[in-house]
Amino acid sequence: MGVKSPLLLCMLLCIQLCFAQNESNSTSDVMSIFDEFMSYRHENKVDLALEALNEAANIAESNEDSKLLLDTYHQYARLFLEQGDQETAIFYWDRASILLKDTSYSYGQAFHLYLDASLRYSEGNNFQALKQLEESRKLSNNRNLTNNILLLEANIYTNIEKYDDAIKNLHALIVNSDDKERAYLATKANLQLAKISITLNDLEESIIHSKAALELAQKHGFAKEIKNAYEQLSKIYETNGNYSEALIYAKSLAQIKDSIFNSEKVKLDLDTADKIRFNHQMNELNKLQAKNEELSESKNRSEITAILTSAFLTIISLLAVSLFRNNQIKLKTNDLLYTKNKELELARDAAVSAMEAKTNFLSTVTHELRTPLYAVTGLTHLLLEENPSEHQKEHLKSLKFSGEYLLNFINDILQINKIDADKLEPLNVDLNLEKVLGDVVESLQQNANEKNTELILNYDRTIPKKLLGDPVKLSQIFMNLVGNALKFTKNGKVEVIVKMLKKEEDNVKLYFEVRDNGIGISEEQQQHIFDSFEQGSIQINREYGGTGLGLTIVKSLLGLFGSTINLDSDVGHGSSFYFEMDLDYETKEGEDIAFELSPEEFQFKGLHVLVVEDNKINQVITKKMLTKKEITCNIANNGNEAIDLAKTNKYDAILMDIHMPGISGEEATRQIRKFDKNIPIIALTAISLDDSLESFYEAGCNDVVTKPFKPEVFYQKIGENIFRSKMEGSI
Repeated sequence: MGVKSPLLLCMLLCIQLCFAQNESNSTSDVMSIFDEFMSYRHENKVDLALEALNEAANIAESNEDSKLLLDTYHQYARLFLEQGDQETAIFYWDRASILLKDTSYSYGQAFHLYLDASLRYSEGNNFQALKQLEESRKLSNNRNLTNNILLLEANIYTNIEKYDDAIKNLHALIVNSDDKERAYLATKANLQLAKISITLNDLEESIIHSKAALELAQKHGFAKEIKNAYEQLSKIYETNGNYSEALIYAKSLAQIKDSIFNSEKVKLDLDTADKIRFNHQMNELNKLQAKNEELSESKNRSEITAILTSAFLTIISLLAVSLFRNNQIKLKTNDLLYTKNKELELARDAAVSAMEAKTNFLSTVTHELRTPLYAVTGLTHLLLEENPSEHQKEHLKSLKFSGEYLLNFINDILQINKIDADKLEPLNVDLNLEKVLGDVVESLQQNANEKNTELILNYDRTIPKKLLGDPVKLSQIFMNLVGNALKFTKNGKVEVIVKMLKKEEDNVKLYFEVRDNGIGISEEQQQHIFDSFEQGSIQINREYGGTGLGLTIVKSLLGLFGSTINLDSDVGHGSSFYFEMDLDYETKEGEDIAFELSPEEFQFKGLHVLVVEDNKINQVITKKMLTKKEITCNIANNGNEAIDLAKTNKYDAILMDIHMPGISGEEATRQIRKFDKNIPIIALTAISLDDSLESFYEAGCNDVVTKPFKPEVFYQKIGENIFRSKMEGSI
């Protein structure tokens, strides 16, 4: 017994060593076959690559080596996917999934996720594919797998236009140190970089990478990559007009297609693929049949149980397949929705940026036009005041008319721009509605006289006097409506009607109408009359002029008050624009004392004012306009000078420009108000998109005159503010 025990132990050790050696030999054999397969795959010898994999699968199965068999199935799946046969690729991927359930193999799991990402990428599910690649990278640090992940990521980044990330990955692959696919990965990376360069319109860079790929592919016999490189170079040279080079590569492409991608080779590849796929599918069926026979012969189960079990498994399999397909569809749909949402977000951001750029451009242009226009209108007024000859007067009047027309056009564009940019908000301040409308009618009376048209204000006296609203915007609304009516009415009548429809405790509903008996508007033209730059027809625009923005401004301003403009019109019988508006009013009895002054009461002689203006031409014009009324002035070139002069001198008023280098007119006004609360400060400004009348008043300005201004408005504002201040002080 003592002698037999050592002998038995030796025999067991020998048997174990034999098994270990056989296992090692089988692994070595399969790895060698995998190397052959890799070489055939790179050279696009699909039939030989499939035969190599088939041999590896047989060895793995005979040795019951599940890891090697799993690797083989993975390579089958990758090869068929590269050939565009997604259905067969999924077949082998499914076989690998079954093996993975019972095998602890981190590299196999990582490669499985990489193949899943490749399948999703082929279906267009880019973001799902990126997620799977990220999971794959966590499970294995295998160098070859990592490099293949980098390549697939680069392709996905190219698809979703993240070119910087794609280029970063591809440059890393060009200098890779992969011990299995170094040259192949570098070739693929160069081809993809060339493709990106074409997209970015960098043809020179594309040529460099295409030639680098071609050189590597020719050196190592990468047939498909040689074809792709020829194809790219031919297209690039054709694009940049180098047709001789394009022809050379086109001929080379035709030759390689004839020699490598001929129909016989394709048929051979397909035959081999079909044969191997058929054998594997038959093996699967044989295994299932053997299991069924084993179950049917089992003494522990009855025939009925076996049938039911088989049916149950069949149903479960069908349900599993159905669920898998539905899940794939769902994932693809989700990925598509995600991609579309991203595209919509980008489109939305681009549209917003374009709108902001347009708004800022128009604001800048209209603001900058006001400075030279101030010189045109100001100098024209001064020249007309200096008793020019009759023929000069005619030219100057034409110049004045052109300047005022251009000013109105600029004002309209700025107003539309502010509305589009949501820069306007309605005020709710004390409002003398009758005075606002009376001022509009009075200011347009001269236009009515020139047209021989009667302009009437029909105002309901029962309307409360102390209303709350926005006098500036209401004035703009009626200036546009009445001005529009006068433009198209000659030898007729324009009537402004205001009625009270309903009065409640602190709110009134008012009815407004501007009615004329002019040329009228056809039903077809009424459909578009409130659109920007729309005047009904080209003939009307040529005959009557104008920008076609007035009614658009009216519609937009009324929208701020929650009101809607309506139109009734008959061609040849006139038009009626009407709307309703709710306004609050104060119920307290008594009226505030109002100081209403007429221009005749202004005694300008002897007044001394401070003009704050950085533009030299504007300084000269403003000073001359003041001198005409015997008003003396000092000039401050900026806000700091204005503050110093206001501290050391006594002025009747300050004319403050808002936009100046250094501190702005608003800030200068705030500083002056710290030591002088009473002096009238009138803002003279070419209002831009970001300016707000409310901010001027908050800073301490008493009034605002927009440049370029009409001389009568200029004098009126100076007189009103200086003499009202003096009258209020005396009372």
